[in-house]
Amino acid sequence: MLSTILLSFLGISSATAATVYLAGDSTMAKAGGGSGTEGWGEFLKYSLPTSYTVSNKAIGGRSARSFTREGRFQAIADVVKSGDWVVVEFGHNDGGSLSTDNGRTDCFGDGAQTCSTVYNGVAETVLTYPAYYKNAARLFLAKGAKVILSSATPNNICESGTCSWGPSRFDYYAWLAASQLGGTEAGVWHVAHGEYAAQAMKKLGTATVNAHYPNDHTHTDAYMANVMAGSFALGLKCGTSALGVSVTNSTSSLTSSYGPCISFNSTIPV
Repeated sequence: MLSTILLSFLGISSATAATVYLAGDSTMAKAGGGSGTEGWGEFLKYSLPTSYTVSNKAIGGRSARSFTREGRFQAIADVVKSGDWVVVEFGHNDGGSLSTDNGRTDCFGDGAQTCSTVYNGVAETVLTYPAYYKNAARLFLAKGAKVILSSATPNNICESGTCSWGPSRFDYYAWLAASQLGGTEAGVWHVAHGEYAAQAMKKLGTATVNAHYPNDHTHTDAYMANVMAGSFALGLKCGTSALGVSVTNSTSSLTSSYGPCISFNSTIPV
């Protein structure tokens, strides 16, 4: 009864049909890292009620910039409906230098900075990672959808023999974009997926983690993809979004498997 009242207060129902669109790179995409790999986006559906459809639009090798340039955010905006959710998660391909432009590198900075480049013979004004995140989110918010701006899962933090992780600038940028858009009051949430995933890997330990990166230190097999999805579900469950309320896993089961909820400053939208 209490859960039904809470869901009603948050504007959703356990029977409400909604689609959760996933926009990301190979770490989220189906078999995104090649043979023997799986992206965590393929496992998110197991943490949500059957009334939710998870539509995994992630594709390997993309950054927030290239996903924008190829019209992939717009393609989601063209079909998203009021009441749907969009999860945006990039970062693995957004770094690098524009001096040898691979079409993925973002302009360095945390705001309205721009860079000029020529990619594939076409002049392009390159924006910052937070700018691409915010522009994408605005497309979905205009259609009545709600948005999760997530930080990327880490590379294998245990490959050296010791599990160690520290946030990159992109972890901060993902939070910053959500905050600058107005946070929860504007229908935008942040999941610190990088930190939650690192916590889960530390809990599993070096031997287990290393056994489930079959090709390189970036792409997981199905076992570890499920862990990455579970750590994302924990980040949702520990936050304040209605999507987090809908997660079917109990908080105790998630924390037992992946670690405790992570405390953030109250001004950070989670």
